[in-house]
Amino acid sequence: MRWAVLGPGQIAESFAAGLHATRTGSLAAVGSSDPARARAFADRYGAEHAGGYDDVIGHPGVDAVYVSTVHPAHRALVEAALRAGRAVLCEKPLTTSEAETRQLFAVAADAGVPLVEAYKNRFSPFARMLDDIVATGEIGAARRLSASFGFRAEERTGRLFDPALAGGALLDVGGYPLSLAVQAAAAAGIAPDELRIAEARGDIGPTGVDEHATAVVAAGDFEAHIETSIRAALPRSAELIGSSGTLRLPDAWGSRTASAEHLLIETGGGPQTRIAAVVHPFAAEADAVAALLAGGRVEADEMPGSHSVAVARLLDDWAAALHRG
Repeated sequence: MRWAVLGPGQIAESFAAGLHATRTGSLAAVGSSDPARARAFADRYGAEHAGGYDDVIGHPGVDAVYVSTVHPAHRALVEAALRAGRAVLCEKPLTTSEAETRQLFAVAADAGVPLVEAYKNRFSPFARMLDDIVATGEIGAARRLSASFGFRAEERTGRLFDPALAGGALLDVGGYPLSLAVQAAAAAGIAPDELRIAEARGDIGPTGVDEHATAVVAAGDFEAHIETSIRAALPRSAELIGSSGTLRLPDAWGSRTASAEHLLIETGGGPQTRIAAVVHPFAAEADAVAALLAGGRVEADEMPGSHSVAVARLLDDWAAALHRG
């Protein structure tokens, strides 16, 4: 499958490198608001075509696009690609609001082409192992998830601290623990639209963006206690307590080159370590989109549209609660 990158930034470098590990994909084109930058990226990774966004989206040598621009530019580029009949893998967050996220999935359904939000931790054998453990009740009914994702930005500069570019911890990394909460709840039989923000606290920095935040996401007897930050390095681990056991994830997210590998189950029968095969996360995402296109499907089981909409809704509500104080 012939891919185009829209937005040749740092994370696009990881995607382009990951295409070499796919079963199905190659880089065919690169699009940017700066055609010279697109050409330089294309030359580094062996793509034949380069130019502006419209040129690349409409190029007959492109089957799918990977969108990795700044957050506010996602919606328009994704919609243009879908209407042009291109499959789309878009970096998280797919959009900056629930309403726009719903709109894009409606466009994808109308166009009959795949749309996938790129939460890389969802597309791995580790994620499927986690789903199976929760769904089969190995730790009993899921009760309490604890998860965090955060890092320290040394300076309050750049897109992370710019409200006009949808900066802040929530949209940059808060979606990771939030998407894990949605995943765990779904595996436990809780519909994504049942989840609500029960509590929210955080700090709004001097530039007007959220810099550190916590939340409790709840539905019925299930709670997820999550934390995110762009001002503090947080643990990359997670824990899910069930009614008859505990699931510990020492590395919940993996890296840009390798998915997470092992977890620990603690029950009455004693601790057990489970190990999953390691894959290149970006390659796994690209192969998942290729499989959808080949099968005539528009949503990935790994990250369904209902999950993306739920994450977007919860991010909206979390941000609103922080700004209300």
